[in-house]
Amino acid sequence: MRGLIDRKGEQFAYLQGSTLYTLEGEATGRREGEFIVDLAGKRVWRIVGDAVYSLDGMESIGFFSGEKREDLTR
Repeated sequence: MRGLIDRKGEQFAYLQGSTLYTLEGEATGRREGEFIVDLAGKRVWRIVGDAVYSLDGMESIGFFSGEKREDLTR
C-alpha cells in the first residue's frame, strides 16, 4: 500500500495493488502503466516516478509515499 500525498504533505488517497482508494476506502480509480484512470477507464493523472501530475504535466498533484505494510500490527 502506498499513500498519495498532496503538495501540502497531507495524504488524500492510497494505492493498494493497482486500485486507488479514498481515505474512506472507496475505490476511485486505478493505475494503468504511467497513468491514473477513473473507474470508467478515462485518464485523469500522469505518473512520473513517484510524482503525480495533471495530464498536461503543468500541475503537480502530489506524490506516492514509500511502500507500507497493510497490517501494521506485525
